[in-house]
Amino acid sequence: MGTQSYTFLPVLGLPRDMTVLSFDEQGVDVVYDGTEFRLEKALIEDAIGKSYPDVTDHEVLQIVEPEPSLSGEPQQIAEIVD
Repeated sequence: MGTQSYTFLPVLGLPRDMTVLSFDEQGVDVVYDGTEFRLEKALIEDAIGKSYPDVTDHEVLQIVEPEPSLSGEPQQIAEIVD
């Protein structure tokens, strides 16, 4: 089981505004507005109110970005890290 990375580009598509989410079994590594940080599994579960595997990539992005540009179908973390 590896780490899966997704890149979400805001509507403007400016590189400095790029958000990168890298999912693994224990949490999500995030690069947002040039800042790198980690959201641990327990923090995500508490924030969303679901078990970690059932949380979607869209829900994590909504934790990170104040007004995310969501596109495509949301995927559960269980599908991403599988």
